[in-house]
Amino acid sequence: MANLRDIKKRITSTQKTGHITKAMEMVSASKKTRAEQNAKAYVPYMNKVQDVVASIAAGASDVSHPMLTTRPVKKTGYIIIGSDRGLAGAYNANLIRALTHTINERHKSKDEYVIFTIGRVTTEYFKKRGHNVIDSVVGLPDQPSFSHVKQIARKAVGMFADGTFDELYMYYNHYISVISQEVTEKKVLPITDLAPATEGLQATYEFEPSAEAILETLLPQYAESLIYGALLDGKASEHAARMTAMKAATDNANEIIRTLTLEYNRARQASITQEITEIIGGANAIQ
Repeated sequence: MANLRDIKKRITSTQKTGHITKAMEMVSASKKTRAEQNAKAYVPYMNKVQDVVASIAAGASDVSHPMLTTRPVKKTGYIIIGSDRGLAGAYNANLIRALTHTINERHKSKDEYVIFTIGRVTTEYFKKRGHNVIDSVVGLPDQPSFSHVKQIARKAVGMFADGTFDELYMYYNHYISVISQEVTEKKVLPITDLAPATEGLQATYEFEPSAEAILETLLPQYAESLIYGALLDGKASEHAARMTAMKAATDNANEIIRTLTLEYNRARQASITQEITEIIGGANAIQ
């Protein structure tokens, strides 16, 4: 009977775990829907800013700006957008693996790059391993606004502008579907492939006082919008990854419960059979 009690306890504990993972799956599904809506709603703004910047830059060929100019690369900046919590499958691990691989391939020394981290998991990982993490943001809400990352985005763009590093990349998970999120490397600065986001766009703009003055304000905002857009995309991917992971955990719990229930029934049947055998044996001995 002790064996039966142990199996019963395991079934009960697994059922409780299954209830928790199912609840987390439902919560993540709700958060994913809202995060996906936020990411899609931000796309028109990003596209419009890109259209305006591309139009001004194309219409004023004599205009130059540090953010549009490629220079010899002596130092590189990386922004990695992870999460504050785990239980999201390989969401953070894939990001960390991709950036680590890039660093190992491109750099021979830790003095050749700096890292900006968003999310507690990635922050702790790179700090513990002695990487040059110069700024980080942790404790972001599930539906972040630009104000939550404004400081780190402006710092990264400003450090490129003042020559602290010569190029800036960001790593994040691009949301494709509920079951598919792709680790993406995107070059933020310098802006070398600027083209209208809207295909076939022929719009022209009048601007004053000058194209240089407009670009001086607009280009940093454009770079910052790329970072915030990646954060929204990453948040949708995070909730989707967590929802998928919790669904897999719930399915595994249900499978374990089925296996343990079958084991419990067999053990109970064997116990009853043994008791009947002992009763019959005792009756025969009396006779």
